Amino acid sequence: MKKVLFTMMLVVLVATLAACGGSDEESKGKDNDKSVKLGGTAGPYSDMLKTAIQPALEEKGYKVEIVEFSDYIQPNIALDDGSIDANLFQHSIYIENFSKENDMELTGLVTVPTAPMGIYSNVYKSIEDVKDGATITIPNDPVNAARTFLILEEQGLIKLDPNAEPLTVSEKDIKTNTKNLVFQPIEAGQLPRSVDGADLAAVPGNFALAADMDLLDALILENMPDRYRNLVAVTTANKDSQLAKDLIEIVEAPEFEGIIDSEFEGFGKPEWMANR
Repeated sequence: MKKVLFTMMLVVLVATLAACGGSDEESKGKDNDKSVKLGGTAGPYSDMLKTAIQPALEEKGYKVEIVEFSDYIQPNIALDDGSIDANLFQHSIYIENFSKENDMELTGLVTVPTAPMGIYSNVYKSIEDVKDGATITIPNDPVNAARTFLILEEQGLIKLDPNAEPLTVSEKDIKTNTKNLVFQPIEAGQLPRSVDGADLAAVPGNFALAADMDLLDALILENMPDRYRNLVAVTTANKDSQLAKDLIEIVEAPEFEGIIDSEFEGFGKPEWMANR
């Protein structure tokens, strides 16, 4: 009986040690797991993830999956709930407002070259040719409308109230309309098609590219403030993680800029990249 009991105790002890060992190995495996999911809206920014960021992460030993989204809401929801580890599709103003409105802790890591808004026309060959009373379609959302008015002021077509906040200027802030432009606000996604029906159209870069427009066909491309440039974002809890550090290092590397120059022609570079 003693031998039987001893044998049973020995079996239990071995099984327990094996289970502990397996648990340790499993834990160690999780610690070493470098599988990550990166999210981006379909189009140029998911392309940027695939061509300029994913290969560099894989060289660092990561296993990378790119998740594409069709709207501007789900990428942040997925980031917040842990379905993805980082995303690329939004600028700093958007992420700040979205985080506040949805009680999320999201942080931008580094800005990237971004497709600029352009003024397009099938009627005029240059901004100087614009006639009095010309119609211009503009985005109907406040952020992109403000960008349009800043471009038009820079080109001398309008003058804005100098006391107005540049990032939120609207039609009511126009003090002088040199060419008596007629503004037609419409949904941003419809702006590429409006080029055929209006004298001028202000088209955000991502919508222009989605419609297979050439950024360099614009009469003028905006001198985009950095706050409108897209950024790589993570949850605030992960802003100091190794993945966050690696993403910043990759974007700031000369190789990343080289890919942008060769494959994303017309994208405006952030100040930190343009001035180095």
